[in-house]
Amino acid sequence: MYERYWQQTGDKSTILIPGWQSMSYFSDAGSLCWFLEPEFAKEIIRLHKMVGNAVTEDRYIVVGTGSTQLYQAVLYALSPPDAAEPLSVVSAAPYYSSYPLITDCLKSGLYKWAGDAQSFNKEGPYIELVTSPNNPDGHVRQSVVNKSGGILVHDLAYYWPQYSPIAAAADHDIMLFTVSKSTGHAGMRIGWALVKDEEVAKKMVKYVELNTIGVSKDSQLRAAKVLQVVTDGCKYPTSEEGSLFDFAANVMEERWKLLRAAVRQSGLFTLPEFSPGLCRFLNSSFAPRPAFAWLKCEAPIEDCEAFLRSNKILTRGGKHFGVGPQYVRISMLDRDENYDVFVQRLSTIHLRQSMQVDETVQ
Repeated sequence: MYERYWQQTGDKSTILIPGWQSMSYFSDAGSLCWFLEPEFAKEIIRLHKMVGNAVTEDRYIVVGTGSTQLYQAVLYALSPPDAAEPLSVVSAAPYYSSYPLITDCLKSGLYKWAGDAQSFNKEGPYIELVTSPNNPDGHVRQSVVNKSGGILVHDLAYYWPQYSPIAAAADHDIMLFTVSKSTGHAGMRIGWALVKDEEVAKKMVKYVELNTIGVSKDSQLRAAKVLQVVTDGCKYPTSEEGSLFDFAANVMEERWKLLRAAVRQSGLFTLPEFSPGLCRFLNSSFAPRPAFAWLKCEAPIEDCEAFLRSNKILTRGGKHFGVGPQYVRISMLDRDENYDVFVQRLSTIHLRQSMQVDETVQ
């Protein structure tokens, strides 16, 4: 979705990296996160201050190969090395589908996926993952486990004004962000964490050191340039479409209108409803327009993923997110031509089709 905007920026978002540059492991040997490029750190702070979506004062910045590596680093940093049993990791369903897979992929003795936070009742310490706005359903989230001994980790990948009103600067102990969702550059594989506690930040840095001996300097330098262009574009817009956030907000607004119209026309599906909120950055009030559509197939359709696949629409089924098969997640961030085909196909599915397909699936 973001390609069109970045094509318009031309040379402003282009960098040249000579063959002799960035050859050392070290970016700033005297810094806590010694592989963090200073220019990238500076642009992270500039962007957050411009948008007002996160507190950066008195925080340590840890860079990672996407927020996926940072999530693993957080688990490593928060888990006691000498505990009698693995630390429980939970998140309220529907939760991000990769959380269980990443948590348990190495069958670590330090931590273990413990499922839906809403039904978690085990005694002892735990980690609760709070994704807000939530992936997959787009709702603003708070912690739900009402117990002592818990540590909260806030995944704020989608807390940007093209997706959700920026009501206030998030102020949590551990906050995760990623370039892929803020600017669209998923291929850079760059994320960052804002961490309040120095010891936690040190352990996260140690994990990244053990895992990949740092993070690509080339990707960080490119990310720094991209964030610089985004922030400068907010201060001094040079495009008719405004800043990156103006562009993306307008596209998302239109896409959600088209999707809701298609859902109404078909009559077989429902979507979450969101209340409008005031965005302090865009200075306007609007309802969230999430990066994913959390679609529910109504009766008689039982397996929404299989049903939509039979209609040439690829989705990710609810079972991956800790809920039933009547739900699916659909990306809202594809290219315009692909999104238009998706909406057109969805709008032409009718009840007679659904009953025939459901019988075939059964």
